[in-house]
Amino acid sequence: MAVDQNNGQVDPSVPENYEHLLEDYSQFAPPAADEVVQGTVLGITAKDVIIDFGYKSEGIVPLDQFLSPSGEITVKRGDVVDVMIDRSEQVEGYVLLSHTKAARLRIWDDLDKAANDGLVLSGRVLGRVKGGLAVDVGVKAFMPGSQADPRPVHNLDALIGQDIPVKIIKLNRRRGNVVVSRKMAVEEEINSRKTVTLEHLVEGAAVTGTVKNLTEYGAFIDLGGIDGLLHVTDMSYGRITHPSEMLQVGQEVAVRILKFDRTKERVSLGIKQLEPDPWETVPDRYPIQTRVIGRVVNVTDYGAFVELEAGVEGLIHISEMTWSRRMKHPSKVVKAGDQVEAVVLEVHSKDRRISLGLKQLEPNPWTTIDSRYSVGSVVEGRVRNMTDFGAFIEIEEGIDGLVHVSDLSWTKRVKHPSEILKKGMIVQAVILNIDSASHRLSLGIKQLQPDAWESYFQTHQAGDTVHGRVCRLASFGAFVELAEGVEGLCHFSEVPGFVGRRTGEGPPIQIGEEHDFKIIKMSEAEKKIGLSLRAVTADEEKNRLEDYQRQAAAATTTIEEVMSLKDRGHE
Repeated sequence: MAVDQNNGQVDPSVPENYEHLLEDYSQFAPPAADEVVQGTVLGITAKDVIIDFGYKSEGIVPLDQFLSPSGEITVKRGDVVDVMIDRSEQVEGYVLLSHTKAARLRIWDDLDKAANDGLVLSGRVLGRVKGGLAVDVGVKAFMPGSQADPRPVHNLDALIGQDIPVKIIKLNRRRGNVVVSRKMAVEEEINSRKTVTLEHLVEGAAVTGTVKNLTEYGAFIDLGGIDGLLHVTDMSYGRITHPSEMLQVGQEVAVRILKFDRTKERVSLGIKQLEPDPWETVPDRYPIQTRVIGRVVNVTDYGAFVELEAGVEGLIHISEMTWSRRMKHPSKVVKAGDQVEAVVLEVHSKDRRISLGLKQLEPNPWTTIDSRYSVGSVVEGRVRNMTDFGAFIEIEEGIDGLVHVSDLSWTKRVKHPSEILKKGMIVQAVILNIDSASHRLSLGIKQLQPDAWESYFQTHQAGDTVHGRVCRLASFGAFVELAEGVEGLCHFSEVPGFVGRRTGEGPPIQIGEEHDFKIIKMSEAEKKIGLSLRAVTADEEKNRLEDYQRQAAAATTTIEEVMSLKDRGHE
């Protein structure tokens, strides 16, 4: 006996052998109006797609529901697709189905499940909308700008057209609203990768990462959920001024972990540490006094840096560029990019320094100066520089001599060499001293002419009366110019009337006065001449007295002669 399907009782009118037939054909019952079922494509006509969806009659779906935006058919015979009954009536013996409605319902089911389970979906960014971006996740969803990335994004337009991972943070099926977040999806992925990465990070290990960002001081490398800093100084043993010279964003690079702070999750990375340090073998490869060739990479005020190989640079100090001292800046000799030959002077591998020299390629002119010049010889050169104490004269390339301010003139009291010389002037001088070991050469210009003092001492002696002009005064006496460059001192005690003068009265003689003076003392070694104005006055008085006496004697003689004549007349 069969069981009545309505009340669950045995129906005696239905034979038992028909019960299985009812069960077999129950599958052909039409699905509910909002039920999504799967059907198989049986054929494609000019307007419809014929679908077998398990009912006693096939169904049809309008062909335009299976067309791509470019007009191409997206299904073929045998494909399984989602459909649902569109209307209960039949069209030409087929049940009218809708793939679009079924897909929409299926999408919302998937979105419900993703929202409830916290799943990550893939969405395509459609474009900008107010406050964020429109994202296609099967339906049009909204992503706020603050949910675009874990870090602030300044250009949301850069995401348009990209397929991005998102998580649903709000869903309202009745209103058709979906809000998604790329930030949450990325953070979840980062945290997942970070957990795995942290388990394998160890200092000294070589790992692979992706360049995430470039800065002035280095690059951030994504190691898998955690970023490491690759400082610019750890990129290469060679000279790197900016990370972009070596890396670009998105590039995959091999790095070595230099330091790892697990607590703060800070990682320091290096690329150059993957290779041996070239400075370890520099002393063996660049012995002192060997000649090397390199490229000038930088020129400073104090010298030029020369790259001998990647990571190894040497400094040519400005003092080692030329034997001449007249060079003001290294750029006068070399410039960046030049290929130069130099001599290795010093190597300090621990300090990573190599001292190089250019002038050592040429012979040192000071080593042969004694054989080429002699004291007392006259040389000619250009005034290269002047200081308060003298002038430097270049007599040949690399050889400068100093003319001290006291050796400029016999007669003129020179306070600064610019009173007699000008920079660039060609002058002659006498070599006074040669010190080749100290690279010093003493010159004199006044020695080209006879010494005025020497000439004066040869033509005058103590007791001579000379004429002079008072040129300057001191507290003890007056300096008198006797000839050009020759002065004598007349102490105030040697001036008539000085004794007995009251305190506060002016000097007994004034600047500019001219008098005759008597030389009372001479010292050629000390170049000193003592003068006396009082002695001249005394001589004058003595001379007047002697003249008077002579005149008186002459007058007496005349009187005696007259008297004698008178006496002879009386006789």
